[in-house]
Amino acid sequence: MKNANRLTQCLAGGVVAMLAIVLFTGCQSGKEQASCKKATTTAAAPAASAAPEPATVPVAAPVAAPPPAVTPTPAATPAPPVEPAAPAAVAAPATAPVAAPAPAVAPTTVATSTPAPVLPPVRIKAGTSETITDAVGNVWLPDQGFTGGDMYELPDAEITNSPTPAIYRTERYSMTAFSYPVPNGKYTVKLHFAEIYSGITGPGGRVFSFNVEGQEFNDFDIWVKAGGPNRAYIESVDVEVTDGKLDITFAPKEENPKINGIEILPRP
Repeated sequence: MKNANRLTQCLAGGVVAMLAIVLFTGCQSGKEQASCKKATTTAAAPAASAAPEPATVPVAAPVAAPPPAVTPTPAATPAPPVEPAAPAAVAAPATAPVAAPAPAVAPTTVATSTPAPVLPPVRIKAGTSETITDAVGNVWLPDQGFTGGDMYELPDAEITNSPTPAIYRTERYSMTAFSYPVPNGKYTVKLHFAEIYSGITGPGGRVFSFNVEGQEFNDFDIWVKAGGPNRAYIESVDVEVTDGKLDITFAPKEENPKINGIEILPRP
């Protein structure tokens, strides 16, 4: 065993000695030294050239940065500020006030449209909104001057005792007064009546009172005065007007007061 170990040690020592000789010989050769140096230089060269490459990469990066700065071009959108031009509409209000003066014209029209009263002789047809002309050519004004009441019409009524039956086919009933402006003076007032309402069937069916410029007529019954229904009757009253208007008042007793027409005729 000891002999084997010694043999191994001897072999190892021989191998080491041989390697040392080979290395020594290689280093002595001038060509190998030159190639050795060249190899070293070549190996070093790539290291030097590789160094600049990393420098080029960062240079490219900063160049790309400027493009974002170009985006501010959207600032060209200042076009919207053109909308404020709308305030020009404010000029419209200034025009509107100009129209205000127009209403001032209205009062003038109202004043002109007021009709002046008709001077006597005056004939007023109660119960209608139209004028009529009687048998002798006199024009009767439509219903006016009454206080309260309603209009009634019986267009087919067969009126006797009058050349103008149309005067008695319409009436004003349930009124409380009548007034019409006239110059001061003396007048004959003619009140026209006819009982055309079917609800009145005999004497006492309609009874009322009226007063013409202070002259009183009590318990006036048209049926009795006219002698029956659908018959014309005229009550004439002479009066004197001192306050510039002719006044008549009416008061019911049985049923409503009524009248078919009024004439206001000057007298000497």
